[in-house]
Amino acid sequence: MNADWFKEYFSRYEQIILDSDIHKDLLSLKDLLIEMRSRGNKALVMGNGASASIASHISTDLSKGAGIRTTNFNDANLITALGNDYGYENWMAEAINIYADEGDIAILVSSSGTSANVIKAADAARMHKMTIVTLSGFLPDNPLAQCGDLNLWVDSKAYNIIENVHMMWLAAVCDAIIGKAEYSVS
Repeated sequence: MNADWFKEYFSRYEQIILDSDIHKDLLSLKDLLIEMRSRGNKALVMGNGASASIASHISTDLSKGAGIRTTNFNDANLITALGNDYGYENWMAEAINIYADEGDIAILVSSSGTSANVIKAADAARMHKMTIVTLSGFLPDNPLAQCGDLNLWVDSKAYNIIENVHMMWLAAVCDAIIGKAEYSVS
C-alpha cells in the first residue's frame, strides 16, 4: 500500500459529493425542513449503530443551529424498554407511535437500507402521515429506499464511505438552512 491508495479512496467521496443530482435532493430536504418548521412540526431522526450517532449529531445541529425542532432516540432506557416489550425490530416504530405528530418528518438512516427496525419505522411514519426521508447505500432499490418520499442514496458498498457521506449531506443541509458554512456556535 502506498499514498495512492488514499488518493483513490478519497476520490470515491469526490465522485459522490459532486454528483449534481444529489444537490437537488439536498435542496428539497432543506425546503421540507423549513416548511415543516413554519408549521410548528418537528423532525424525528433514527438509525442503528453509526447511523444512530449521525442521528444524534444532526439532531443537535438542526435544533441548536438551524432552529429546527429535532429529536433522535438514542436513550438506552427507551431502546431497551421498547425493544423488550415489542421486540428489537419494532422499537423504532413504537418510538414513532409515541412521539410522532401528523406533519412531522421522519429522517431514517440505514447504510444498507435493509434494517428491519428502520423499515418498520418508515411504515409507522406513513401511518402517522409523516414525510419520510431516507438515507441509505448499497443497492439503489434497497427496501428502505422504497419507503421514502425523498431518498438520499449513496452509490457505494463501503460502510464508512456511506456513513460519512450521510453525515456530510445532513450537515450541508443544516448549514444551508443557517445560510452559511462558517458561523459562531455560541
